[in-house]
Amino acid sequence: MKILVLGAGGTGGYFGGRLHESGADVTFLVREKRAQQIAQNGLQIESPKGNVTLNVKIVLATDVKPEYDVVILSCKAYDLASSIDAIRPAMHETTCVVPLLNGISHIDTLDAAFSKSRVMGGTCQISATLTKDGVVNSLLDAHAIHWGAREPSQQAAATSLGEAFAKTNVDWKVSDNTMLDMWEKVAFLSTLAGMTCLMRASVGEILATADGRTLMKRYLDSCVAIAAKSGYQPRPQILERYEKVMNSAGSVLTASMLRDLESFGPIEADHVVGFMLGKAREFGIDDTMLSVAYVHLKAYENRRAGNRLR
Repeated sequence: MKILVLGAGGTGGYFGGRLHESGADVTFLVREKRAQQIAQNGLQIESPKGNVTLNVKIVLATDVKPEYDVVILSCKAYDLASSIDAIRPAMHETTCVVPLLNGISHIDTLDAAFSKSRVMGGTCQISATLTKDGVVNSLLDAHAIHWGAREPSQQAAATSLGEAFAKTNVDWKVSDNTMLDMWEKVAFLSTLAGMTCLMRASVGEILATADGRTLMKRYLDSCVAIAAKSGYQPRPQILERYEKVMNSAGSVLTASMLRDLESFGPIEADHVVGFMLGKAREFGIDDTMLSVAYVHLKAYENRRAGNRLR
């Protein structure tokens, strides 16, 4: 199996690097600056699961050829259009895309670009960043990736990718209900991102306030109801896990969106919170917390666009 990974940052660099480390045939599609870093220093990963420097294959967008079985797409939602343009030359008639973006709405965009028959579902859980020196720094001992076929024709590629990940130390799964996985994640992520960004605080700091627990529950309840109304009722064990996380006194957990916001970077406001707000209004579900969080995030984007943050 030939695998193309778009980008060699926190997500793509980590999962693609572990695949390469285990012997898989992996190529990284990167920009010129990142290509120079990797050519000079290798793909460097620092992680609780072990540090490693890898001599990996890289390719620039101008040199991509349609020779891959799977393309792992790990961009941010605001880079989706340019990422589609970048991977299009890599897609032959049977190439499948495994998208690891947050949210749901990118699936329709990818289907329109490549057809549903070539777009799997996928999610990942990792807290990793790319340092200014080009090191993939995995912050926690939690590296999970799940993907699955949305069409029967994708099952062989999904299974083959599992055989490649089976040789790594990554927590992986070929899912038999990948869209449910994605809806469960966006319900949780929208709550975590919306609340921690809105309050500019960790879960524990929010819970330590008089009404923090009530507001957190109201937000999560709305997101769970949206997923259920969309046809993807979150599983009881998943709900139990998420409720435990969102009710963990003293927790330092925040969403990566808060870190992006506090560093004055671009954020996935529309993809993670705006999408869920639209669904709440479509279904007549309580949108109070979603609407307040979304206005907060869009106001930040307006200030950022006007260069009024610093």
